[in-house]
Amino acid sequence: MIEVREVRGDAERRAALALRREVFVDEQGVPPELEIDEHDAIALHLVALDDERIVATCRLVDDAVAGRMKFGRLVVARDARGAGIGRALLDEAERRARGLGRARIVLAAQTSAMSLYERAGYSARGEVFLDAGIEHMTMEKTLA
Repeated sequence: MIEVREVRGDAERRAALALRREVFVDEQGVPPELEIDEHDAIALHLVALDDERIVATCRLVDDAVAGRMKFGRLVVARDARGAGIGRALLDEAERRARGLGRARIVLAAQTSAMSLYERAGYSARGEVFLDAGIEHMTMEKTLA
């Protein structure tokens, strides 16, 4: 059974960041200096656990001034992909954003992952752009 929740303690935070490094840096070739940024210190980090192993993570950065939450850094371990875990993290992120009274959630989706977000009700806006050499598209959803 997969449990989705906020990261607990330094050890889980380190494990979540290690999984991000594994996917973004090792698999996708993102430069390490671009993967961790200033938002990590203030973000709400969510994890998905299979027993006690972190198999996925993401972060939320609150933009209270704009009345929105920024969702990002979603990764799922290679051996856990295709089981709906990314969607479970997205659903929890939306629940958290609503709980803080945010009207919208915005994200920068890798174009190869846009269908996940489209199925969850997100709409693309703007043009494709490069981030760390990977094509992305800004997507947004109004939260009810």
